[in-house]
Formats: sequence, structure tokens, C-alpha cells
Amino acid sequence: MLETLKEIILDYQEFVTDADFGVPRDLRIEPHPGKASVCIGVRRSGKSTLMLQRIKELLSGGVARENILHINFFDDRLRSLDSPALVLEAYYGLYPEKKNTETVYCFFDEIQMLDGWEGFVDRVTRMEKSEVYVTGSSARMLSKEIGTQMRGRSLSWELFPFSFAEYLGYKKIRTGKDALSSKTRLLSQKAFEEYRECGGFPEVLGFLGDDARIRLKIHQEYYGALLFRDIADRYDVSHPRALVDLSHRLADNIASSCSLNALFNYLKSLGHKISKQNVGEYLAWMEDAYFLFSVRLFDASLSRSLVNPKKIYCVDHALARSVSSGILTNSGRLLENIVFIELRRRLNEVFYYRTAKGREVDFVFKSEQRGQALTLIQVCESLADPETRKRELAALGEAMSELGVDHGLVVTQGEEESIESRSGTIAVVPAWKFLLAR
Repeated sequence: MLETLKEIILDYQEFVTDADFGVPRDLRIEPHPGKASVCIGVRRSGKSTLMLQRIKELLSGGVARENILHINFFDDRLRSLDSPALVLEAYYGLYPEKKNTETVYCFFDEIQMLDGWEGFVDRVTRMEKSEVYVTGSSARMLSKEIGTQMRGRSLSWELFPFSFAEYLGYKKIRTGKDALSSKTRLLSQKAFEEYRECGGFPEVLGFLGDDARIRLKIHQEYYGALLFRDIADRYDVSHPRALVDLSHRLADNIASSCSLNALFNYLKSLGHKISKQNVGEYLAWMEDAYFLFSVRLFDASLSRSLVNPKKIYCVDHALARSVSSGILTNSGRLLENIVFIELRRRLNEVFYYRTAKGREVDFVFKSEQRGQALTLIQVCESLADPETRKRELAALGEAMSELGVDHGLVVTQGEEESIESRSGTIAVVPAWKFLLAR
């Protein structure tokens, strides 16, 4: 096995030197001495590619390729590997002069394939002169487990499917200083329509029009892997059909409020004999696998926030559309899902708000750019209809008054204006422009 490992190490060193690894991602991993950098996120979001791009950065910065130790543990040549310790033995067998004298950049991809990987990575970060990066599928490296497994010796970085800004990079559409030029604006608007259709998973970018059937099949393959490998198999779910029915129900109700009681009663109406606790566990597991996200009510009382219904969003709006029945998922909700994922990409906590009169504002959060001041966002496909305009602006105005906020934001499909109200200024911006704002 040692000779096989040496061969793999050399193969990967040659591979990363010559290969092109696609569109750079916006996520910047900042390594910290003594801690492994762990990249987590939904499967097929590009974690392995991100690591390869990091390797290219190191090589471009002058790091010798011999100082790169890159192993993908899905390599079929490693099926009989029973101890991760052999990896270092093989590497230092090739380069004994580097041990404890030069920094070795270790990239361990899909390391969850090996039993005992946690202790191995922990030892490498403590005992070796190294910079360690770890990625893995969510099947065995779910977000809530990383801290326990790594015993405080890791920093986690979340990677989501492509943002709209990254999609423009894929399309080679330049933004920045030229973002307000008429050409860039028109190209960005067209690209946003494509992004709305195909979503952000790297493998399906550009699968538009007649290729939509292929995109649908790929999305459904992802969905099956998330549901059965990452959840049903991992947790030995005794009612997998209930898990499937629950996931479809949630996909049909993206950007809508869902209570645990309502979901339990729905599954009960289908004849599933499961407990309310089971339903809560299924929801938690789907969220930990980065398939779905729940958003709580913004309230000074934590208990009230927890007992109120939560709003549900999917990690990718096009994935939600591909796995839903198509009955309840509409374009307005998908637009709201796009906005939420962009917010979640930037923030750890996002809430929704309900006014004293029961009107709802889609998102409220503390903005670091504004000194932790609250920001309120309403998402509405169009304000052209007078009744819709009145309803959406009334909810936002009430929330602004109650929370002491003097400005609000409405994200639309394509409208743009500034509205002065008694509560303050309300900016209406098209979604494509909001998604590019930093």
C-alpha cells in the first residue's frame, strides 16, 4: 500500500500542476495555524474543486508542488487502505528532508471514507509542520458534528452552489466598475433569467432550454443522494417513505411557513405512523445536510420565536423546482428563495418578522456593514398591481416603525424606484442588482 500511496501522491502533484479548475469561487478560506480548514456544504456544490483552486493559488504563489500532499480518498486504488497514518509515511518516504523543516500543504478530500480520520487530522495539525484542508460529503461530515469530531482544532467554511455573481463569472460577464454600464446591465439581466432557470449547482450551469430535462435528472439524482445516503442510510430511518413525503411537502411550500404540528398532521393524513419527534428529527437532518434551511420569527422572546412556525427554504431554487410537484412552488417564492440563499451565504442568522397587525416581512437581520443595525427586506416579484403594492409596502412600513428602522428594501424581478413613506425611505431594486451588491 505504501508504494500505491506514493504513486497516488505523485499523480496528484502532476495533475494539479497541469489542470484548469474552472471558475474561481468567491469563498476565501483563511487558514489558521494549528487548525484544519474544513469545507462543508451540500454535496456537489464544488468543495473538491475549491480545494484544487486553492492548490493552484499556492503553486502560483511560489509553493513547490512537492510540498503539496493531495489525496482524494474516493480513489479506487485506496479501497484497501485501513490506516490514514500510512499517508504521511508514504509522503515522507518520498520527501524525508521536508519533515519538520518545510510546511506541507495537506488536502484530504472525501476523508470520511476512512475510519479514524478525525484523530489523524488532529495529529497532523498538532504534530506536523503543515497547513491542513479537509473536505467531505455531508454523509459523514455534517455541520453539527465537525466541532465534536475535530475537538476545537478546525475552522469550518461553508460553500453553497454558485451565487449569481459567480454565475456571471462563469458567463465571463465583468462586473465591478463596469457594473452600471448599459451593456453590463443588459447582459446581467439576461444572465439572471438563465440563473433563475438553471440554479447554481456547478454541474448544471448552462443546461437551459432543451437541456432542461438533463438538469432535471441531475437534480433528482442529487435529491436522492441527499435524502437516502445522507439521511435515511446514515440515521437508519425506519420510515423512509415518510421522509420522502415530508421533503416533497417542504419543496412544494418553499418560502412558506410550516409548523411541526402541521407537518405531523399532514404525514398522519397520508397514513404514516410516526411521532412528532420523528418529524422534528427529519427536519433537523435535512437542514444539517444543507438541503433545507429554516428561518425563525424575529422576536425579543426566544420562546416565542421558537414556538412560532418557521419558513422553509431550499439550498438551491432550481433544485426545489425539480423535486417539487409544481403545484405550490411559484415564481414569486422561488425569487424569495434566491434572495434568502444570498443572505444566508453572507450571514449566519436571518429571520422573518410579523408586525403587530399580523403583516409579514420576509427578512430581517443585523447588518455588519451598518454597525449591527437592523435591515428589513421584502421580496415581491412585481409592485405593478395596486393591491400588491399596498400590501407589501404597508407590511414593510409597519415593521420599520415598530423596529425603529428608517429605511427598507423591496427586491423585485425588475423594478427600481425610491419611495418616501411616513416610516422612512423604501428602496425598490431589481433582484439581479441586489444579488451583486456587497
